[in-house]
Amino acid sequence: MNNRSFTITLYIIAVCFFWASQYIYLPTLPTYVQMKTGNLAAVGVVLSMYGLWQVLVRLPLGIAADWLGWRKPFSMLGLALAGLGAWILATSNTVEGLALGRAIAGASAGAWVVIVVAFSALFPPEEAVRASSLIMIFNSLGRILATSIAGSLTDVGGYTLPFMVAAVLGLISAVILLPVHEPRRPAQPPNLGSIFRVLIRPDVLSPSLLSAVGQYALWTGAFGFFTVLAKQLGATSVQQSAIITIHITLAMLGSFLTSWRKLHVTVHQWVYASFILVGIGVAVAAVAPSLTILFIAPVFTGLGMGIGYPVLMGMSIVKVGNEERTIAMGLHQAIYAIGMFVGPAVSGAIADAIGLQPMFGITAVVTVALGVAGMRLYEMLSLKKISLKEIAEPM
Repeated sequence: MNNRSFTITLYIIAVCFFWASQYIYLPTLPTYVQMKTGNLAAVGVVLSMYGLWQVLVRLPLGIAADWLGWRKPFSMLGLALAGLGAWILATSNTVEGLALGRAIAGASAGAWVVIVVAFSALFPPEEAVRASSLIMIFNSLGRILATSIAGSLTDVGGYTLPFMVAAVLGLISAVILLPVHEPRRPAQPPNLGSIFRVLIRPDVLSPSLLSAVGQYALWTGAFGFFTVLAKQLGATSVQQSAIITIHITLAMLGSFLTSWRKLHVTVHQWVYASFILVGIGVAVAAVAPSLTILFIAPVFTGLGMGIGYPVLMGMSIVKVGNEERTIAMGLHQAIYAIGMFVGPAVSGAIADAIGLQPMFGITAVVTVALGVAGMRLYEMLSLKKISLKEIAEPM
C-alpha cells in the first residue's frame, strides 16, 4: 500500500469512527435530556446548540485552514471535540452542562467541511465526485452502524453508556489521523470581498435557505422529537434507535435516486418532491396513534431529505466560479445549519406549550409552505432551470 492509499484509508476509518461518535447517542439524546431537565423547551435548547455552533464555526474554520495552509490540526481538533462533547453530556446533570456538551459536539461537526476538503485534496481534480461519494459512503456507514446499536447499548449499560462509547470513538478517530503527513500549503489570506459577493448572490442564498427549512424539519422530527414521541407511545431504546436508522437508510436511497440518470426528473421537481415527502413524514408523526404508525414517518422524512440535501447543495454552487466555490459551499453549510439550531429551539418551546403532536402538525405545514414558496421564488429569480447533469460535478 503506497503512502497515498494509506492516508486515504486512515481518513476513511477516522470518518467512520467520527460520525459513529456523533450519532451513537442521538436516538436516546432527547429522552435523556428530558429526564435530566423535565421539560421539552429545555430539550429543544440543548439540541439546538449543535446547529448553533455549526453556524458559528463552519465558515471561520474553513477560512482559518486556508489562511494557515494547514488542515490537519483543524481536522484532528474537530474529531477530538466529538469525544469531549460526548463525555460532558454523559457527566452533566444541568441544562447548562448538557448545552455545553452539545455545543462542543456542534463545533466538532463544524470541522467536517475542513475534513472533506483535506480528503478531496488526496485525489486529482477529475476525481472530485468520486472522492465526495467515497467519504459520504463511510459517513453514512458510521451513522447507520452507530444508530443500529445505540438502543442495545442503552439496554445493557443505561443511558450514559452510548455517550461514553462516543467519547472513546471520538478520541480514537483523532488519533487515527496522527500518522497522516500533510505538506504545508501557501497561506491564503481571507478575501472578505469574495465572501460578501457570494453571500448576496440569490442563486447561492436561495438554495441555502431552502436547505435550512429542510434542516428545521429534520432536527425537529427524525433527529429531534420523533424519539420522544416514540417513548411516549411505549418504544424501547432499540425501537427509538430504529427510527433514526430507518431515516438515515432511506436518505441514502433518496440520494441514490437523484443520481440515477434514467429517471427523467428535473432538479426543481426533486426539490418540490423533497419538501412534500418531508412534510408528509412529519404530518404522520402529528397524527400517529401508535408506534407502528409512527415508524412510517422516518420513511418519508428520510427519503425526502435524501433527495433534497444533495440537490440543493449542488444548486447553491453550480453557477459559482471555481475560485469562489469553496466559499459558496462554506456559506451554504453555515446557512443550512441555522435550521438545525432554530428547529429544535422553536419546536421544543411549542411542544412544551401545546404538546408534541400539535407541534408536529405546525412543523409539517410550515415546512411544505416555506419549501414550495421558496422554490417557486427561486424559479422566478433564475434565468433558466438547472439540469441534473449540471449539478453532478459540484456534488
